[in-house]
Amino acid sequence: MPLADAIREALGSQLTIRRMFEDGIALKKQHGADNVFDFSIGNPDVPPPPEFYKVLQKLVWEEEKGVHGYMPNAGFTAVREAVAKKVSAEQGVALDGSHLVMSCGAAGGLNVVLKAILNPGDEVIVPKPYFVEYRPYVANFGGRLIEVESSADFDLDSRAIKAALSPKTKAVIINSPHNPTGRVYSATSLAALAEVLDAHGRTHGHAPYLIADEPYREIVYDGLEVPPVLSAYSQSIVVNSYSKNLSLPGERIGYIAVSPAIDSRQELVNAFIYTTRILGFVNAPALMQRVVAELSSAQTDVEVYARRRALFTAILDEAGINYARPEGAFFLFCQVPNGAGAAVSSDYAFTEHLRNNLILGVPGSLFAMPGWVRFAYCVDEKIIAASRTAFVKAVADWKQAG
Repeated sequence: MPLADAIREALGSQLTIRRMFEDGIALKKQHGADNVFDFSIGNPDVPPPPEFYKVLQKLVWEEEKGVHGYMPNAGFTAVREAVAKKVSAEQGVALDGSHLVMSCGAAGGLNVVLKAILNPGDEVIVPKPYFVEYRPYVANFGGRLIEVESSADFDLDSRAIKAALSPKTKAVIINSPHNPTGRVYSATSLAALAEVLDAHGRTHGHAPYLIADEPYREIVYDGLEVPPVLSAYSQSIVVNSYSKNLSLPGERIGYIAVSPAIDSRQELVNAFIYTTRILGFVNAPALMQRVVAELSSAQTDVEVYARRRALFTAILDEAGINYARPEGAFFLFCQVPNGAGAAVSSDYAFTEHLRNNLILGVPGSLFAMPGWVRFAYCVDEKIIAASRTAFVKAVADWKQAG
């Protein structure tokens, strides 16, 4: 039977990152793992904190009746209360378990939120560049993704967002710390955005939701803190996961938290509970819910990522590649050097050139930013260090060919 048109189109473009990841596996088999420099996918290699294993071992051996069965679709009540305490401290608002729904990671949470709020034709604004899967997530529920420019240094441009707002705008999605740039949006930028969204709401009778996608919240550098969103704007929703801060991406555990000031809060939370069920998630994984509830103060060693950032940027400096210095997360977003085919669409050509030198990155076009390439540095430091010669040679050859 024929595939759906949207899926057929996606198979030709949206799967590029995963395809590169699989390509990396094949190249490692061919050339040896130490000779392939795979920076294609944000798959954390830093181990979970020691507390994770202790809690996991304790809970695995518990034989209390019902601990592996169904629970309310929103998650275990005690878990929601425990997570709410942590989120309250982060977001500067008073939350309890009724403000949260446990989710199957941030990706599952975003789909739950969008399913609950979007009617066909509703618009969702997102600053460029943006995580590649936002577009299909919005399209899943008949919405339209509206791209807006960011500032030159990848900060929020509230004027651009204001210009893109329309009566059909249902939400704005922001991601901080940001994938792919590593930018952390400041409290000043969030306040300016809140002012724009509030004004739009007064004009049109309904303020857009602000959806904050925050899986990298706890991976920040140089003493920086990620400003809270729930206290910055009344109609805000935070979606988060434990994939990055606890290095548990395969366990698919996260949460949705809503501002206590949000309109019709209980109705909205009930909608998230319902969409969790009908999207087939049913509930977040039972065992992992109980695990993360006991790990409110645990996180992976961020200093490992800081060292890798320093090592990688030194290599890029030597090779002659310009980049946006990341304030958080574990990505380097780099400009394609002038050289062969140096037009704005050259990111595909440059990533193919790098692949020929056994370096794997992701074209910026997939993030709606042609002329750029993303490298993920959640890989062993010895791989980053060993890539130096390959980067210097690849860029020199690229420039000479141009």
